[in-house]
Amino acid sequence: MICPKHLCTGATIGVISPASPSERKSEVQRAAETLEEWGYRVVIGKNVNKSKGFVAASEEERASDFNEMFIRDDIDAVFVTQGGYGSAQIIRYIDFEAVRKNPKIFTGFSDITSLHLALYKYAGLVTFHGPGMSRFNPEELTDYTKEYFFKAVSERKPIGNIPLADKKKWLHAFGSGFAEGELTGGNLTLVCASLGTGYAIDTKDKILLIEDVDTEPWIFDHMMSHLRNAGRLDGVKGVVIGECHNCEPFKHHPGYYCDTSLEDVLEYYLKPLGIPVLYGLPFGHTKDLATLPLGVKVRLDADRKSFEVLESGVY
Repeated sequence: MICPKHLCTGATIGVISPASPSERKSEVQRAAETLEEWGYRVVIGKNVNKSKGFVAASEEERASDFNEMFIRDDIDAVFVTQGGYGSAQIIRYIDFEAVRKNPKIFTGFSDITSLHLALYKYAGLVTFHGPGMSRFNPEELTDYTKEYFFKAVSERKPIGNIPLADKKKWLHAFGSGFAEGELTGGNLTLVCASLGTGYAIDTKDKILLIEDVDTEPWIFDHMMSHLRNAGRLDGVKGVVIGECHNCEPFKHHPGYYCDTSLEDVLEYYLKPLGIPVLYGLPFGHTKDLATLPLGVKVRLDADRKSFEVLESGVY
């Protein structure tokens, strides 16, 4: 795997919208101002503030911004405005050879999972499951999010243990023991959408990271079943699961009994595997989110209820 250079004060951050546009242009501007206050230079992509239905611009325009930010020598890192929908549309236009030759920090989550998986597969780049630009607005930013973002992208030592941000919350473990392996995954909806494509997720001998938001347990069950039927639960060494905000039953009535909890669904599919599993970690769609490098070695211990990043994602 190729690690990008760590983010130094004074570095230049390129901003793109590979998926949906921000609801308000001012959100991106305010986040850029925050980054500038911290000592960084920010370059906004040409097509960031466009809108074409539920995506930010045409496929070609969004991919053009992506490629330009990786090709330009004066850009040190690439941040996305947000997820939403549409990242997978631009994969066929991405210059992966340019990414390999110019490895840079790339961060985002949710719909950006499609790009994480494609960059892993076609460029061998370590990328970061972390915040988009809106999370750098003062009204969104938390101390925990800021601390663990810069631990991930600015420090050349491993992040180490990922603690809970809120001590009133807890981790639930399925199985026992510990496992070490390369971290892969992202938003479960997009992980499943990768199956059957050239960038389909590879989980063998890896630690699988999954999370989602506003997804009823019966839909979560559908996706876990799809992963199992596709063989992607075979050979996985461990699973870490985010908080999965608002993944509750009875948001609507599909016409059959559906009050099973998400915890029940996860236990049904994962406990029989006999591997360590942790549910409730602070990443993805949550207020306090840890930034996690994808493609580096991690350690999961179900008995101690701990999750550690063992390698740095930057040099």
